[in-house]
Amino acid sequence: MIKRNLAEIAAMCGGQIREAGDAGIVVQGVVTDSRQITKGCLFVPLAGERFDGHDFASDCLQAGAGACLWALSKGTPPGPAVLVDDTLIALQALAKSYLTETGAKVVGITGSNGKTTTKDLVYALLSTTYKVHKTKGNFNNHIGLPLTILAMPEDTEIAVLEMGMSGRGEIELLSKIGEPETAVVTNIGESHLLQLGSREEIARAKLEILAGMKPGGLFIYNGDEPLIPKVLAEPSTVKPEGLQTATFGLRPENDQYPTGILFTDHQTLFTPHGSEGDPLELPLLGEHNVSNALAAITVARHYGVGEAAIREGFSKVELTGMRIEVITGRSGITILNDAYNASPTSMKAALGVLEHMKGYRKKIAVLGDMLELGDSEADYHREIGEMLTPGTVDQLFTCGPLSRHIAEGAKKQLDPNFIHAYTDKSELIRKLVSLLHPQDVVLVKASRGMKLEEVVEAIKTSELTH
Repeated sequence: MIKRNLAEIAAMCGGQIREAGDAGIVVQGVVTDSRQITKGCLFVPLAGERFDGHDFASDCLQAGAGACLWALSKGTPPGPAVLVDDTLIALQALAKSYLTETGAKVVGITGSNGKTTTKDLVYALLSTTYKVHKTKGNFNNHIGLPLTILAMPEDTEIAVLEMGMSGRGEIELLSKIGEPETAVVTNIGESHLLQLGSREEIARAKLEILAGMKPGGLFIYNGDEPLIPKVLAEPSTVKPEGLQTATFGLRPENDQYPTGILFTDHQTLFTPHGSEGDPLELPLLGEHNVSNALAAITVARHYGVGEAAIREGFSKVELTGMRIEVITGRSGITILNDAYNASPTSMKAALGVLEHMKGYRKKIAVLGDMLELGDSEADYHREIGEMLTPGTVDQLFTCGPLSRHIAEGAKKQLDPNFIHAYTDKSELIRKLVSLLHPQDVVLVKASRGMKLEEVVEAIKTSELTH
């Protein structure tokens, strides 16, 4: 993590030291949450909707912080400080300067779905050969990305940075902080339709990742998505000089594609184009994760990672939680926990995973609302229901007012007796648990705001007697 004296911090973020005698104070690490102070850290107070971090600066210094950034408009700081016009802008500038000083190369990753999984896969493959640092969890916004950079060891060779957004301009900002030499767009989905209005606008927002790229950088994108090359060719799309491109996807027209896929209950076997020997073993389920893995392989090969190291990386991958985790419950039931987020694209992908699960008594889907889909939200939910067949699910449970449209659409092909629509989560859990058998498999999928991890926990801990 960053370790600098205040004179250096001031130069890096465009600030000034409050007292000349404080110039030699050394701080290590950067904290924005007053509850997470570490000895000798730099506290950066940020102003939010409900709280202003400046109000906690005195307590933070007493708790062991070495110094703080301080907005000039807030009066006199309570201790050693670097004075700046805006603490958030200074935090971002500090991260950008630190990244430049380390000399680490940057792989930036964005997309509507799969960016966190792809980040984890890229990290696993590159870590076989390089010293790599990655975004923890989904610390992928205008605050989280700078903190990720500032937590990076000085000797990092490659930083794998996830870049998220909720509207236009946000990924451009992150790209200009991180200045990736390699950028990945996993796909274009329906997340943020409410804010952006169309998939074309979502594509334009995602391709903002090119705005801060280094000249001659490599842009790796999902070639199965026609919107990406369309937006890439638009005159308004900002991109670096000498931009190189490479595509991945399930279709053979891509630079990187699979020549064979085999699904098991706990992993996916596939052979990337150009690979020799046995298929790669991916500890993830679904075709969509094959696509994510191909993106990671494209990155790894670009950085010279060999085939044996790629195999090793897949065997050691550590994934961020609640992204189609395969969990075994107390009674032996199999749970596919995908309760972190949901859009029509990722919902269809998860149901595809369930469809390929073999050897279970019943396949049960618990689907909750997909949020922030805009004016067409009812249609998107109904479309999910209409695609369900007896081969995909044996029982359907829906949770939430929007997912009732999934239940309605499901009546097109499913027996209504096997469709259960609820708005009350506790009632759903009672009914669901009463029907479960240890030899069932249950998919749980919804937007994060639905908190369906509570359903996962209930299934996991239930004593099933059937």
